Amino acid sequence: MSKKAPRATLKRLMKSNTDIRIGKNADLMAQLNLLVVLHRLAEESRVKAFEEKSVTIKAHHVRAVAKKLLKSSRG
Repeated sequence: MSKKAPRATLKRLMKSNTDIRIGKNADLMAQLNLLVVLHRLAEESRVKAFEEKSVTIKAHHVRAVAKKLLKSSRG
């Protein structure tokens, strides 16, 4: 498994940017949401590369998918 962000650093960053109270596991939920979005971005970029008959995923594949994906992820 890849390296995780340190919890203390993530909590400090979340608290410094807002004046609202943050729950105990909010940092874990933020990290899990990030992993879900990155996984979805990788999958859709792979599909885009396959459509263009490319063996590797290139930067323009990711850029083509990223805007659409970020709009749908807002909620």
